Amino acid sequence: MGSSKRLAKLISTIAFSTYFVIIIFQLPIFSVPCRTGICKTPLELTSSQLIASEVFPLFIVKALIYPGTVAKAIFKQKTIPSYRSLLHNFNTRTISVESELQRLEVLAGSYLCVGGAILGLIKPGRMGLFGILLLMLGLIREPIMGKSDLTRAKGIQIHPTIFIALVSAFFSIRSDVREIIRTFNLKRVGKAKYY
Repeated sequence: MGSSKRLAKLISTIAFSTYFVIIIFQLPIFSVPCRTGICKTPLELTSSQLIASEVFPLFIVKALIYPGTVAKAIFKQKTIPSYRSLLHNFNTRTISVESELQRLEVLAGSYLCVGGAILGLIKPGRMGLFGILLLMLGLIREPIMGKSDLTRAKGIQIHPTIFIALVSAFFSIRSDVREIIRTFNLKRVGKAKYY
């Protein structure tokens, strides 16, 4: 019993760490038109909305996007941008309200993904999983429902990284992982009785 709890804790910790790295260090999981041009991560989409709505102070948005910007600069072997010049790439071009409402699931899913990654530092929960599922629903629904107007779905892409984020978000929920391990152990014990 104790070993299954330890195993569940280990699996959920590794899974949450993977999910956190994907979201906070801004690994591309989709491509969708947004205020900054094309957003490829939930954090980019969330940040562009937060800047445009002016709900949060800019230093909070900068603190959110700075780790990903540093990681991208290191990966591309470029100079690390200064903290002050961080938001120069975030031009807030106007997008029609109709266009934003069409991608409401993607926007809400992005907020939940970022919230799940941040709140998961305290205790991983289902917020990140719901965010990824909502994102996938919005990204898949757009091309299917927009059959008549293919230009709307033109800039939308789903990267394979989204499936890694989905699996890691699911396995970061410790109670679910513990239930899977318990079920697997019961099946294994049941098979051993027959032999």
